[in-house]
Amino acid sequence: MNKIFTVLLFLLFTSTLLAQSSGPKYVREAYTSFESGKYFEAIDKCQAAFTKLGSKGSLKQKGDMAFKIAESYRLLERYESANEWLDVCVELKYFDINPDIYFLKGEALRKMGDFGKAEKSYSEFKKLADGARSDEVEVALKSCEEYKFYDMMESEINYEVQCETKINRKEFDMSPAFADKKGLKVYFSSSRQESSGIGRDPITGEKYMDLYVAEFDKNGDPTNVVSIDKDGIVNTSESEGSLCFDKKFKTMYFTRCPNKDKMMLGCDIWKVSIVDGQFADPVKLNLKRDEKESVGHPCLTTDGMKLIFASDMKSSGGDVSFGGRDLWYITYNKKAKVWDSIPRNMGPSYNTSGNELFPSIGKGGELFFASDGHKGIGGLDIFVCKPTEEKNTWDIAQNMGYPINSPSNDYAITSRGKRGYFTSERRLNSNQYSPDLWSYSIPPNLYDVQVIVHEFGNKNKRIPDAQVSFFGTDDSDWNGETNESGTTIKYDVKNGKQRYINEDVTYSINAMKDGFLQNPNATKITTEGLKESQSFIVEIELVPIVEEIRTPEVRYPLNEWTFINDSTCMSTDSLDFLYNLLSTHPYITIDLFSHTDSRSSASYNQVLSENRAKAVYKFLVEEKGIDSRRIQPIGKGEAEPASWVDENGKSIVLTERYINKYRTSDKAKFERLHQINRRTTARITSQDFDPSTASPANPEWMEFKPLK
Repeated sequence: MNKIFTVLLFLLFTSTLLAQSSGPKYVREAYTSFESGKYFEAIDKCQAAFTKLGSKGSLKQKGDMAFKIAESYRLLERYESANEWLDVCVELKYFDINPDIYFLKGEALRKMGDFGKAEKSYSEFKKLADGARSDEVEVALKSCEEYKFYDMMESEINYEVQCETKINRKEFDMSPAFADKKGLKVYFSSSRQESSGIGRDPITGEKYMDLYVAEFDKNGDPTNVVSIDKDGIVNTSESEGSLCFDKKFKTMYFTRCPNKDKMMLGCDIWKVSIVDGQFADPVKLNLKRDEKESVGHPCLTTDGMKLIFASDMKSSGGDVSFGGRDLWYITYNKKAKVWDSIPRNMGPSYNTSGNELFPSIGKGGELFFASDGHKGIGGLDIFVCKPTEEKNTWDIAQNMGYPINSPSNDYAITSRGKRGYFTSERRLNSNQYSPDLWSYSIPPNLYDVQVIVHEFGNKNKRIPDAQVSFFGTDDSDWNGETNESGTTIKYDVKNGKQRYINEDVTYSINAMKDGFLQNPNATKITTEGLKESQSFIVEIELVPIVEEIRTPEVRYPLNEWTFINDSTCMSTDSLDFLYNLLSTHPYITIDLFSHTDSRSSASYNQVLSENRAKAVYKFLVEEKGIDSRRIQPIGKGEAEPASWVDENGKSIVLTERYINKYRTSDKAKFERLHQINRRTTARITSQDFDPSTASPANPEWMEFKPLK
């Protein structure tokens, strides 16, 4: 990244000058324009000089002039023209004098998206360079290898990006920053014609930059784009660029780059207070030891205690630069109410031998910055670092991937989480590579819900006409009803674009119907933390208020009341039905009935059924922890045979006389009908159990009687 590029990005224009050339006046003038960083002006003068040299000029002179033309184009981000002139350098064998032409050709090709040819140019440079730029070359080669198909290297996040054509002009538009709490104002810098500076920047050919504001409506459409200041307080004849605000939007820090001819002064960070919408007089922060150093791209942490910025300073406070432009920071002295004047380097987790620029802080405390030193797609890429538990520290940098990044330069992001703006120089239609404002958004995940209501313990017995209610933590609520199949509609879209189920909301869902107990515990679904769209299916069980609630099968050994738990029947699993009923509805009490078949005597069966009812009672009380006062075990013996629906749909009471019809003709059916009579049932006796006033349970319910 050379001088012009950093100026284009409101970065850090350095004052290093190359040695003056000897030769004819037209050659000296061409060299002076280039060495002064006036690349827009240098293109014409160097091309004229190249033509005048003709066949008289040495290959070195012509190659040197062609190289300066190529560099001027490259640093103005006109990469096709740069590549054409670098090809001229190759034809003139200028690589024998300056192998850098292959490296710079690789850079131009990479930003054009031609990773295959770029890789070849980097490899050619590596052969000739004898170890020069070794770190940069390795990073570039890895990037080419990984991003030959960069459009397939998508971010894990489903970003949608678009060029803000209603804001952008043909001039430079860049470095956006949210300027209000609602996110409906965005400040940015631009070289558009109405900018206040007089004349044009000889480096870029553009006007000197000013700060502008774009105001948006609730749909995200810009309604007004104007200068933030026409009084010459912030916007001046110099260039004003990258900025940030404190969390109250009462203080703004911005970059200002002097344009005093021949002085080569570096950029500075300025601070300005905003009172009743008016700018006070800006104050320059004293961060530099040398006026030729540059500082810029201010970024304030959420708590206002750390100001991060980019600089070309080589050292400060014992910290040294890692090369190129680094991220540095100063801390706020709360007691003295001043910023410390000694910048500290952000360190190797963020800085590289390349350039790190345009830091910003996201809504969630993330640190964003642009870099051409970390592995990326091409040129400057935008990286994000997640905050750690320690205040104002961040994790390692992660490339934000395509489509935020592209083979061109991408930088200066301002983020509000699911939406934001950034600068990109990717080519749009036939335009040249030029800074424009782009926006990104993360489309919301789409959720829907459908509710099925069925009887407790029987998923096949759906309940129609049940009233279903929904309550969200975002204060949303609505009601529905189940259809004939016991199912609600799929709640997805309502009122056009609005949805029933939204992101980061927890919903409580309940159902009720006359003749059923209302479930006291709502079913909950949540979209909090979900990364993908999802369809929810919610099942709600309602307990019918009926004479008899039949449990799943519970088996006992012949003439015993212990439970059978084997491959044929897990009786204790079946008893979970009663446990779930009682735990889900903590205010009900039940009578628990045990029934036998009609074999053996009636008195024998009565005692056996009482003991079996007590066995279930003891299991629920002692094993499952149900309050003993909520259950009354009752033995029914053979007195109440079950009802059964036969193959013809006829309801039949399974009396001993009926069952005996199959004693010899259908042994299997005979046993099956007796098994239907051997059952455990329950009946709800109250819905207002109060443990503070309930009477003690009968201790005899824990005692078994001998069989006679």
